[in-house]
Amino acid sequence: MVTTRDPVLFDQFGCNVIKINPPTPDRLPPNISFARQGANEIDVMMPDGQTVRFWTFRDKNDDNNATARQWPAKPIRVRQGQLVHSTIHAQKNSHTIHHHGMNSSTFNDGVGHVSFEVTGQYTYQFRPQSAGTYFYHCHKNTVLHFEMGMYGFLIVDPPTGRGRLYEGGPRYDVEALWAFDDVDPNWRRLEISHQSGLCGEDAGFNIFEPKYFMCSGVPNPLTKTDPRVVVNAKVGQRILIRHLNASYSIISTRFTGLDATIYSVDGRPLSHPTRPWSVPIQVAAGTPLETCTAQRRDLIITPTRPGIYPVITEFRDWQTGLIQDGGRGIVETFINVTA
Repeated sequence: MVTTRDPVLFDQFGCNVIKINPPTPDRLPPNISFARQGANEIDVMMPDGQTVRFWTFRDKNDDNNATARQWPAKPIRVRQGQLVHSTIHAQKNSHTIHHHGMNSSTFNDGVGHVSFEVTGQYTYQFRPQSAGTYFYHCHKNTVLHFEMGMYGFLIVDPPTGRGRLYEGGPRYDVEALWAFDDVDPNWRRLEISHQSGLCGEDAGFNIFEPKYFMCSGVPNPLTKTDPRVVVNAKVGQRILIRHLNASYSIISTRFTGLDATIYSVDGRPLSHPTRPWSVPIQVAAGTPLETCTAQRRDLIITPTRPGIYPVITEFRDWQTGLIQDGGRGIVETFINVTA
């Protein structure tokens, strides 16, 4: 039996995705709104002296150059049940914003291959139903644009606001946002074309050889001292780690000397009053916590004594194991606990 491909459907949804800037369907007044401009270029100096270019979303309403150009992009933070407007202002080709895990309508999901890409601006409308840790990213040419850095945290707080992971869930005193990433500088040669690989050509995406390993925009070993990564707390305080695997590797994180408890997985709570059948997951000190690409874990740690506690994350290739590359296939940081 011979089958033929519909060239119209393939062209529109596979290769040359439709590019429009429509009005938001059924638009309502928002409780909170955000504006992101992308892609903006930012250069990061690596410990070996090499500069690597990333793309990021800029907060269009923020004139502070430091936060406007930060990478990962500035978090979007909302409350459960709020009506959210998230507007993309595309520049340098077309882009989208996919609010990962929001389960939005097709028109507002930001997945261009089943809807459209934005060349000017479009306002995505959604209402988060579950408090937890999510992220947003460009879903135009996902493999390339995510590797180039077009993502940021999307945090949904309970209706009462910060300080509790979800309604009826555990409280926290200190919060850390850890986004682990691996970087192949060779992929930067593809940035001249935002479309690379979309239309059947061999763009080399099957060859991924990361050289730099990072957490929240900081390359190892600078992660040992950078305040964007290092956690400072006091004995008895409850530390919330929002843990995101933004790499293309399987990662394994070990907390030395500290027990942790997972209270939420991919934005869905464990042991929520409405889900009595689920229970938190205990992670004993030194036990590897493994996650794959795009997975999130919300962990709470309550230190009982002062000390400097190392946290080591290894990046693993699913076929060959730990990525060695001169011993750089890890990210190290610390949780500093004072009396």
